[in-house]
Amino acid sequence: MCCCADWIGPLAREHAGRLAAVARHEGASAIDALDLVQDAFHTLLERPESHALRDKPEEAARLLSAIVRNAARNGRRRHHRSKPHEDIEIPIEAPPPDPFEHERLGRCMAKLGEVHRHVITLRVLEELSGDEAARELGVTANHVGVLLHRARKQLEDCMLAAG
Repeated sequence: MCCCADWIGPLAREHAGRLAAVARHEGASAIDALDLVQDAFHTLLERPESHALRDKPEEAARLLSAIVRNAARNGRRRHHRSKPHEDIEIPIEAPPPDPFEHERLGRCMAKLGEVHRHVITLRVLEELSGDEAARELGVTANHVGVLLHRARKQLEDCMLAAG
């Protein structure tokens, strides 16, 4: 039997309705709200610090509420942003590359900080996954995503300014 049943069960009985209401308030359907609540409990139990919440049911409830709210918002965003795929025409012959673009990109890469350059190298040039790059850098995969986003934005700004 699960060692967490003695504290998760009462937590679920006490807060499941309120958590479902949070999901519904964020735009989830009734069925999706129940799924989000169940997923939130699963996410809570997977977290390494979940055992520390055993004696802090109110703190666990706040964390569950945040997990449900964020999941509902993410689901809503994905739903509203999804667009049907449209066929596009791809020209058979691409225009010739700008001979100075490579040089500009090199100058812009040189302006990046060491960490951002390393992230671009790992994720874009070496085509490592986020998890592989995270292991290489000693950070989380989410942190790699943030670093990559910031590095790309800096490169884009630099390339537009240099263009």
